[in-house]
Amino acid sequence: MTTPPRRSSKAVPAPRASRRSQKVVQVRPVVVSVGEILWDRFPKEAQLSGAPANVAIHAAALGAESWLVSAVGNDSFGNMAYNRLDAAGVHRATVPQLRGQVTGTVLMKPGAKGTLKYEFADNVAWDHLSWSPQIEQVVKRAEALVFGTLAQRSQASRDTVRHAAGATPPRAWRLFDVNLRQNFFDSETIRTSLTLANAVKLNEFELPEVARRCGVRGTTESDILLGLCDKFALRLAVLTRGTRGALLRSHTLAVEVSAPAMPVVDPVGSGEAFTAALLLGLLEGLSLDQAGTKACTLAAYVRSQERATPDIPPEYR
Repeated sequence: MTTPPRRSSKAVPAPRASRRSQKVVQVRPVVVSVGEILWDRFPKEAQLSGAPANVAIHAAALGAESWLVSAVGNDSFGNMAYNRLDAAGVHRATVPQLRGQVTGTVLMKPGAKGTLKYEFADNVAWDHLSWSPQIEQVVKRAEALVFGTLAQRSQASRDTVRHAAGATPPRAWRLFDVNLRQNFFDSETIRTSLTLANAVKLNEFELPEVARRCGVRGTTESDILLGLCDKFALRLAVLTRGTRGALLRSHTLAVEVSAPAMPVVDPVGSGEAFTAALLLGLLEGLSLDQAGTKACTLAAYVRSQERATPDIPPEYR
């Protein structure tokens, strides 16, 4: 398998200026995020969330033509979700507002030792994702597509997620951003998702679980990532380590990337920021080291902020 392209060090000659003034059109990479959009309901406020929604918002902030494939209900949370996506510059023509359905929510309750307990609402709008010609048109233009496990908890949405992954152009990145949540996954979902993907991103808690369910063994984390690449024909496997950076593994390279030291205020959303920055870096032609550094830097910044999708200063784009 080929590794992601590296930025060329050779200068490209500038074209001769035309006598006629020409409008320069900047082509933005098309990034499609498929899956859940929901509201995290804290005791005093609600925040828009859902890993695919967070990726879509971060990708838009980084300059992508960012699309979200999801669904909201015909309710106030659905209207607020539309407003937030519009403000972020995320295309939402593929996020229908479904009659008779409610927008997804997660009730956040205090747990032991300062942790939070998550209670996901059942049978919500994003459990009813339906494939459509409009979604197909968008997915066929994708240069990168991101999906996870949570949105595959229902048959309808599972079919749509997998259809989307199978409909992307052959050269597109298809990143399985694992995000294991409670009991909303099984071995079949993990293995099928890896088969449909050509890249995977997971954290230190998810790596041993995924490896066990896929029958992949290794004495080091790098060995396990390589085993996943070999077994599922992946171009890239990424292990995120929070404040300690990340390990990026292809068939030929193993790259360790450190994260800049920044205060941790709220880690929510940092993983999705990493995903968006990594994919856009690779699409830009950066090396694994460069793209990983860009991703770790943005993730560290997001951890230092209070929201999952804070405004991103120019120096982090």
